[in-house]
Amino acid sequence: MSTTDVPPSQGYINSRGLAPYAASDRTSRGRRYPEPPPSYRGEFQRDRDRIIHCAAFRRLEYKTQVFVNHEGDLFRTRLTHSIEVAQIARSVARALGLNEDLTETISLAHDLGHTPFGHAGQDALNGCMKEFGGFEHNLQSLRVVDVLEERYAEFPGLNLTFESREGILKHCSVAKARELGELGQRFLERRQPSLEAQLVNLADEIAYNHHDIDDGLRSQLLTVEQLREVALFARHHDRVRGRYPELTVRRVVYETLRRMINEVVGDLITSSQNRLDQAGVRSIDDVRNDDQPLVGYSDDIRADSLALKQFLRRHLYAHERVRRVSEQAASTITDLFDTFMRDPGQLPPQFRDKAPDRATRTDRARVVADYIAGMTDRYAYREHARLGLAQA
Repeated sequence: MSTTDVPPSQGYINSRGLAPYAASDRTSRGRRYPEPPPSYRGEFQRDRDRIIHCAAFRRLEYKTQVFVNHEGDLFRTRLTHSIEVAQIARSVARALGLNEDLTETISLAHDLGHTPFGHAGQDALNGCMKEFGGFEHNLQSLRVVDVLEERYAEFPGLNLTFESREGILKHCSVAKARELGELGQRFLERRQPSLEAQLVNLADEIAYNHHDIDDGLRSQLLTVEQLREVALFARHHDRVRGRYPELTVRRVVYETLRRMINEVVGDLITSSQNRLDQAGVRSIDDVRNDDQPLVGYSDDIRADSLALKQFLRRHLYAHERVRRVSEQAASTITDLFDTFMRDPGQLPPQFRDKAPDRATRTDRARVVADYIAGMTDRYAYREHARLGLAQA
């Protein structure tokens, strides 16, 4: 669903196409392990390219968004969701004069640490890890790019720039922030990340809110009549039906969703530019030192978006069919975790070597969590069967 027909930014944009408060390759805080600068691309473009080529990104194709992967070929996965987030975020970044390469990098990397089975899998693994420090997918995404990807001779992980890593880490507890050094400092001082990071956070919300409607209708767990309870949907649905009375139901839905996204994205651009102008920011440091995010909706669209989220929570995410599959998925995760903790010899060699007999239970649990979090939906079920565990 295109979001290209949005109004242009009224803010000042310099001759390189970037607003003065955008992130810039030239002023990046750099990488954990120093590297020579790339020859034919920028630093953030290099980050994006490394993400696209990493194994964790490929696995997103078989990780669920709402519906477990085997339930149908047309439902969204973490991979298609990440691409949709990147499309929305780049459209807004271009209009606001922000750094598109950094915006796309954060968009494509934001779900790398997600478990199989969506939020049900994350909640189950967090429960398993409760006595070992817990599990949170944003921290796991950072762990993937900092440690778990093994592709380069001179450093672990992908060695991304500070700005990309900052954007990946959307949320963090104070306790965890203290362990992260410079990257965790903003959570301790209650400061903001780059505008590109703030933008991706909202593009993520826009993508899953509107596209979960599409998947919910396709699965027949939602109906158009139910959705007309949502003001944002109803007003665009009325306009489409009034203008195109002969259009099929399916095309009416697509046209409605396209217009909904365009309204929300257009509002996000206009409202964010107004905030930036009113705040008088002239650098990325001004952005970071503000005590509130500068990318955001108007009050009306914020209320519309909240109403849509609440509707989806009641009617889709809490639907009996979704709940039933989620419970099965959570049981699968718990079975796998308990089995590998009891018998780490069942782990693949590359993980088994990281959890030797002398390892503490906490260290072993983190290795087990890394292995499970990296699984796709179908691989988790396959491992469950391989281990001879009772079907959940």
